[in-house]
Amino acid sequence: MAKANLLLDLDQRGMVQDTTDRGALENLLSTESITLYHGIDPSAASLHIGNFIGVLMLRRFQEAGHKPIVLVGGSTGMIGDPGGRSEERNLLDEETLAANLAGIRKQLEALVDLERAELVNNFDWTKSVNVLDFLRDVGKHATVNQMVAKDSVRTRMEGKHGISYTEFSYMLLQAFDFWWLNNEYNCQLQIGGSDQWGNIAQGVDLIRRRNGNAAHGLTWPLITRSDGQKYGKSVDGAIWLDPEMTLPYQFHQYWLSIDDRDVQRFLMQLTLLDLEELEEVVIEHQKSPEKRYGQLRIADEVTALVHGAEAVDQAKLAASALFGSGELNEKMLAALEGVIPKTLVKSAIFTGDEALIDLLVDSGLTASKSEARRLLKQGGVSVNREKKSSGDLDLSALIGGRFLLLQKGKKQRNLVIVDG
Repeated sequence: MAKANLLLDLDQRGMVQDTTDRGALENLLSTESITLYHGIDPSAASLHIGNFIGVLMLRRFQEAGHKPIVLVGGSTGMIGDPGGRSEERNLLDEETLAANLAGIRKQLEALVDLERAELVNNFDWTKSVNVLDFLRDVGKHATVNQMVAKDSVRTRMEGKHGISYTEFSYMLLQAFDFWWLNNEYNCQLQIGGSDQWGNIAQGVDLIRRRNGNAAHGLTWPLITRSDGQKYGKSVDGAIWLDPEMTLPYQFHQYWLSIDDRDVQRFLMQLTLLDLEELEEVVIEHQKSPEKRYGQLRIADEVTALVHGAEAVDQAKLAASALFGSGELNEKMLAALEGVIPKTLVKSAIFTGDEALIDLLVDSGLTASKSEARRLLKQGGVSVNREKKSSGDLDLSALIGGRFLLLQKGKKQRNLVIVDG
């Protein structure tokens, strides 16, 4: 994407809510390669899809020729941003923060070219700042009137828990970060969600007052779901980018569940598809919304960005094994490993007269052999999608010589893998 088109492209995608001096920022982005930054809260061992949009924004700027800085808030993470919270959160210790930072770096490497970017931790430059210097160099440039006028602070002050001075100082620490990056890297732009606007503006003001430099801020609208569900959450909790915390299959499935009303917006804001191709996808989706073509395209694009193209293929194979109606194959069942519970067995189990009954008990699908026999008589057991009424089963039932898909009722499944 050409530099001159970046802000226009973001506008067309609905990705610009507030900017400081729009005209000056537009001119800067179209005429220079600038350095910008976005901050990430390291309070968990993984990024979640709420963080994804910010990292993807850095990717957009990088592809337009600008240099991104990913700031991981090692010091601000010990404090906590009061925005969006009703009460103070637990503060993180250094050991936990270090472990979280290591996990976050892995996910960033998939989304941003870190060889052409900077990954910094604000703990590195704040740990040695003493209180008197901070009050003199930062505090004197901020008025309490401005700070308490921020929505995030005012809301907390009006709540029953109030706000501690620790969290109240958060916006000054974030402003100090922007000033420090402006000094060290000539960082001229901070980007963030619309809930960060007050903190960003504080940094822009501090840079102007202390250095006399023009700095800029840009925010995007916070993403919401039309069905009222919180973006980034499922019935099981947060959707993480770490494949061990949220399986790529589950990650892919999450996007398939989004409301039709969100398809166009999510395609524009959460994928790197160009606007012409986006329009084609939306037109195709609207022809038959029940086929969920738009949701599938979002799921494929976002999963590929986070986990890679192979993870998309594996997620689709697993879905075909669980929900499809065609013939099962070895690749489909191999893709289920880790997605559903599995049972490892020896081939000798198939020599008995009641191999299926033994498998139902060993897999935990039934508590006893008598329950297994009763379930078979009731037609409640399937093997590789075929209903079974008797307990006999031999090696010929194995797919690829290794796999069986056991199913109890409509939802309980177990992958049997022959291991020797």
